Amino acid sequence: MSPRAKRALILSSFAVFGAAAIAVCNAVVTADAASRTTEVASAERADCILVLGAGVWATGPSPVLEDRLETALALYRAGKAPRILVSGDHGRPEYDEPGAMAAWLEARGVPAEHVFLDHAGFDTHSTMVRAREVFGVERAIVVTQRFHLARALYLGNAAGMAVQGVAADRRPYERARWYDARETVSRARAVVDAVTARRPRYLGPTFDLSGDGRATRS
Repeated sequence: MSPRAKRALILSSFAVFGAAAIAVCNAVVTADAASRTTEVASAERADCILVLGAGVWATGPSPVLEDRLETALALYRAGKAPRILVSGDHGRPEYDEPGAMAAWLEARGVPAEHVFLDHAGFDTHSTMVRAREVFGVERAIVVTQRFHLARALYLGNAAGMAVQGVAADRRPYERARWYDARETVSRARAVVDAVTARRPRYLGPTFDLSGDGRATRS
């Protein structure tokens, strides 16, 4: 066998192995997602409604994020949890996902003391670990789009929480196919994060969800 043929064989073997590993990880992550997914009306009462961050535009939350907030607001008004925890990227002063999320909710009547901000939810794994360790969440209703929900629930369970999910799909999304394709790889990373117990970039002080959410505004 020529050196070129050997290289081709090795590369193809790696490709097959990688595809198989990704397929297994996707099966693990999605295994029980359907049984943990519910609707607003049938969601069980929890410690908090956990809203996962997404893009914020100059005009406010992106359509994806706005739909998550609309769903969270419906759950809050239905009395499904006494607190809302908004988690997202606030890694630089000029970009503040949790701040925009809190402002949106408060503008629609949610008391500021009921909205807790996680400023270091830089990825789904970090959000879930921080929800458990920083905010003491034991039972959460996770709100995100359906394409993301299985991974979020898997990571929430891995972080030690009892989680149920409500899908926030309220409209078609322009990049829906891209989101689905990206999620295939992201689920493999989620399994690695869970198995290795990767630590978030930041933890910091703890907060009591039965207290005043305005303490998290810094």
